[in-house]
Amino acid sequence: MTDPKIADTKPVLVKLEAGKRYWFCRCGLSGTQPYCDGSHQGTAIEPLEFSVDEDRQAALCMCKRTEDQPRCDGTHSRL
Repeated sequence: MTDPKIADTKPVLVKLEAGKRYWFCRCGLSGTQPYCDGSHQGTAIEPLEFSVDEDRQAALCMCKRTEDQPRCDGTHSRL
């Protein structure tokens, strides 16, 4: 697998907590989207670790093709 699976064609809005570590699914196979559940095993695609400095809501990419991972950049509108 070289291209990620499109998990959805629109972003998901999530609440993120300051200082908490998150693992963003980049393969699109996770059953716990938008977060990694280990389903990438055996693919060449690894999850992305990230955190935020303050509590906030964020629109996370579900098409897995954003240039600003894990944040949605609108790429899904061109699919």
